[in-house]
Amino acid sequence: MIDSTKVRELVSQWLAGKDYFLTDLTVTTDNCITVEIDNADGVWIDDCVQLSRYIEDHLSRDDEDYELEVGSAGLGQPFKVLRQWENHVGKKVEVLTADGRKLRGTLAAVSAEEATIDVPTKVTIEGRKRPVVQDVATRLPMADIRSCRYLIDFK
Repeated sequence: MIDSTKVRELVSQWLAGKDYFLTDLTVTTDNCITVEIDNADGVWIDDCVQLSRYIEDHLSRDDEDYELEVGSAGLGQPFKVLRQWENHVGKKVEVLTADGRKLRGTLAAVSAEEATIDVPTKVTIEGRKRPVVQDVATRLPMADIRSCRYLIDFK
């Protein structure tokens, strides 16, 4: 079986000095290697091809046969690493909490420990007859978040 540590080192070497970052890497027992990368400005197919060729140039199919797939993390996919969260601060997201609540709002702040989502909420204001929709900052510990993804809005 191909060592995932070796593949991770190869990916790190290729990523050095680039704006890309690794979001996921898996190596199955039957040597299927999957590498996902991301970038704040999006991932270009040419860069995926270059990374794929770099890995292939440093692994020998004579020693062990393998299947290699290199791609982007995907626009609608849940965030896997903190840097993805950081790249989406100020953007609309959908969060699924550990207790099953779904929150939609703007990612206001993030750290390794927690995320703050500005969630549009109906709020009653003294002196007004009708509730008003305002953004309410909702702080969630990362341990209480099952998933978060960029909310694609076509409006």
